Amino acid sequence: MTFASKRPWLPALAAVLLAILAIPAAAREAPLVDLEGAIGPASAIFVADALTAAQREGAPVLVLRIDTPGGLDSAMRAIVKAITASTVPVIGYVAPGGARAASAGTYILSACQVAAMAPGTNLGAATPVQIGGLTGSAPPAAPAGDGKAGSEPTGDAMTHKLVNDATAYLRSLAELRGRNADWAERAVRDGASLSAEAALKLQVIDLIAPDLGSLLAQTNGRTVVTAAGPRALDTAALTLVERHPSWPDRFLGVLSDPNIAYILLLLGFYGLVYELANPGTVLPGTVGAICLLLALYAFQLLPVSWAGLALIGLGLGLMIAEAFVASFGALGLGGIAAFVIGSLILIDTDAPGYAISRPLIGGFAVASAVLLVLVVGMAVKAQRRPVATGGEQLIGALGTAVSGFPGAGSVHLHGEIWSANSPQSIPSGTAIRVLTREGLTLSVEPVADKHLSDD
Repeated sequence: MTFASKRPWLPALAAVLLAILAIPAAAREAPLVDLEGAIGPASAIFVADALTAAQREGAPVLVLRIDTPGGLDSAMRAIVKAITASTVPVIGYVAPGGARAASAGTYILSACQVAAMAPGTNLGAATPVQIGGLTGSAPPAAPAGDGKAGSEPTGDAMTHKLVNDATAYLRSLAELRGRNADWAERAVRDGASLSAEAALKLQVIDLIAPDLGSLLAQTNGRTVVTAAGPRALDTAALTLVERHPSWPDRFLGVLSDPNIAYILLLLGFYGLVYELANPGTVLPGTVGAICLLLALYAFQLLPVSWAGLALIGLGLGLMIAEAFVASFGALGLGGIAAFVIGSLILIDTDAPGYAISRPLIGGFAVASAVLLVLVVGMAVKAQRRPVATGGEQLIGALGTAVSGFPGAGSVHLHGEIWSANSPQSIPSGTAIRVLTREGLTLSVEPVADKHLSDD
């Protein structure tokens, strides 16, 4: 008896094992995250969520594709903290050709374990334009040199503090990743910028890759340092899966746009003013309250100048006052001036992507003046118009005596017969005028030698 005959299950087991070995290995995947446009709160949340998901799923790397002109300092630092605290290596990749990692983008690229650029891209101009907590666009870039630090820029004490802080921050990131720290200092102090080729030559980045396939091939086998310690990159045969922002992230991105927040603020104000001018309408007041709350939420995410917000409120108030006071346009013009100035300084920064559109401000200034004067003017006229309904409109109304008088009698008024009294004798058919009203009884007087159409 053979060994196989004693164990009839062996052929079946061998067939199963061969089938398992014949199954191709599942494709290895890694997330690809795009960091585009101005960097703000939504960008920081998106990148942090992507890194958290990558760590939870055990991704081998995360590729961060960068194309940004800069943005908020607070958002940039949040992204840098998420990268340096991640156990998943992050490959920063400035792409496609024509993209840039300017200002805040330079800090983020420097924080990545691998810094790569596509041909035809650039980075740098990292001098902070600090107004209200932002890292904005830098002054004109200095020409690329030998990587030596520049001199201290001129400016007040606060400017020196901001520049020194940004210099130390970017230099520490460059030293952490073993890159050119002297050029990092120049990028802040002199606003220096570099092309991809010059950045590689000065050891500001690690490699140049024309596409994602080349990027993965060049990073394979590199050893990088993560929050969990040294780690060898295994990017061979890796499939990149693009990760898109969730709808809350997209909504936050729209809401934190200064132009959108500005529009919501004014729509909220218009809605409340219309509701107050026309009580009971309900819908404008409801929509206005929602818009105003959304605007206030957006403003707490943005570097808002409260002086600018106060000027906008003052301007709108003066334009409303123009409808009540005969100032010959003085209040209205002053309101428009305050509104425009407040709108211009509302967002307290020069960071790229965080300025309110000038045409938008001009359009809303004209629209606000016209709408507010018209709406409030109509409300004032409505209040001053004689009462046309209700019991009050009976006072002074003209009618015809029916019977009685002096004393109690009845009159024909507005198609109805009313009880009335008068101390005077009023023949039937005589025109009468209503003096007062007590309940359902009118006090009247004769209108001598006048027709009912007379006042």
